[in-house]
Amino acid sequence: MELHLVDATYELFRAHYSPRPPVRAPDGRDVGAVTGLLYTLLALLREEGATHVGCATDHVIRSFRNRLYAGYKTEAGVPAELLAQFPLAERAMEALGLAVWPQVEFEADDALATAAARWGGRADVDRIWICTPDKDLAQCVRDGRVVLRDRRRDKTFNEAGVRERWGVAPESIPDYLALVGDSADGYPGLTGWGPRSAAAVLARFGHLESIPTAVSEWHVDVRSAPALNATLRARWDEALLYRRLATLRTDVPLPQADPDELRWRGARRGSFLALCEELGAKALAARPNLWQD
Repeated sequence: MELHLVDATYELFRAHYSPRPPVRAPDGRDVGAVTGLLYTLLALLREEGATHVGCATDHVIRSFRNRLYAGYKTEAGVPAELLAQFPLAERAMEALGLAVWPQVEFEADDALATAAARWGGRADVDRIWICTPDKDLAQCVRDGRVVLRDRRRDKTFNEAGVRERWGVAPESIPDYLALVGDSADGYPGLTGWGPRSAAAVLARFGHLESIPTAVSEWHVDVRSAPALNATLRARWDEALLYRRLATLRTDVPLPQADPDELRWRGARRGSFLALCEELGAKALAARPNLWQD
């Protein structure tokens, strides 16, 4: 079997900001993000091999990482009309008959990483597709088993693809993000370290601890290596904190113990049709190609 693990938070944001006319329910609510999410999931479910699907959401934007670092991302700046659609989106995915993992203490990325780690080594799982372009999840990629899939751009990243795109192996992605930072998540990285210098150093040494303290031992072609090294040593604890923020957890308590529990058996006719009426989305009602009843 193949597992498709969907970053539903990303899909909600993408649908909300897509250049299309606003979509409103009969009661006036903005439901564009939810309807966009449903259309993309229904398209996925029509693809060959998309038989087992799990979807993760950030039920609340904050997580345990906000306790580790005050500057970590919050709901600040997220439009209220988008935030209001998260519970509705979770209800919509359940009506569609999908496994849904709404996260409060952890993040959606942690749930996806947990599923990939839990089932990536199973003999009955041929491949796991993590459906998102989010570079954080590139750390989960394992050749022949777990790949990152950007469905919008129709690109798939295996280990070689991760190296080509970001310049480092999947297991070095947290170290890479610690150095260059991640503006989407709210931590800045280290001054002077950019994608090129971080990739060059980590491609050789893999992890922060393996970078020699003596720059003469680097043997890496990067500009201002002495300055970069001085910054790394002076801000070592900060770099470790950023790496901890970037490292995805694989111990999220998902309710499914067996991957076959993710099998899609069709939309729940009553609840899905009622949801379509609530959304004022008559076209969606005819989209499922499989019903549970």
